[in-house]
Amino acid sequence: MERTQAILDSAEAILAEHGYAAATLKAIGEHAGIPTASLYHYFADRGQVEAELVRRHIPAIDERFAASLYEKQITSLRDGVDAMIDPLLAYFRENPGLLQLWFAGRSGTLTELGGLFDESWAERLWHFLIEHKLISATTPLFAVQLMFEVGDRLFDVAFRRSPKGDDTTIDEGRRMLTAYLTTYVP
Repeated sequence: MERTQAILDSAEAILAEHGYAAATLKAIGEHAGIPTASLYHYFADRGQVEAELVRRHIPAIDERFAASLYEKQITSLRDGVDAMIDPLLAYFRENPGLLQLWFAGRSGTLTELGGLFDESWAERLWHFLIEHKLISATTPLFAVQLMFEVGDRLFDVAFRRSPKGDDTTIDEGRRMLTAYLTTYVP
């Protein structure tokens, strides 16, 4: 368990400091002080390291989304959009290694994990917005799922424009997503 943590910590440090391309198994092993061949006792390939890193972050992101949605006073669609954007924006700014994986290293496994995360939270937000009468009860779940897909792309653009996430892109994204949801106001 200790070596697994060292491998994951090293991978995350390399991702944060040097980017996705630099986070090779060889570099991870050197950083962790573990021979590259020994890494294969813990992870079959780089994709497994990446997937485990993402899995390590999901509970914290879930907590932030839940707090943003259920512990704040959300009285408008803009508040709902902010509840979706703010926790993830803050988390990516605090965890640049995850940011590298989320947008630069989208392997099939990471795409699947991201999709499951988005689907789960889209459904929660959809229920929340309907229960609070911010969108019509006839609003299709797909509309909110699509909002998450567009949000992913906006984050991709924002973090390519600036390592901390371009605020102009984020603000325009907020406006766009809010305008889209207003088409479903009861």
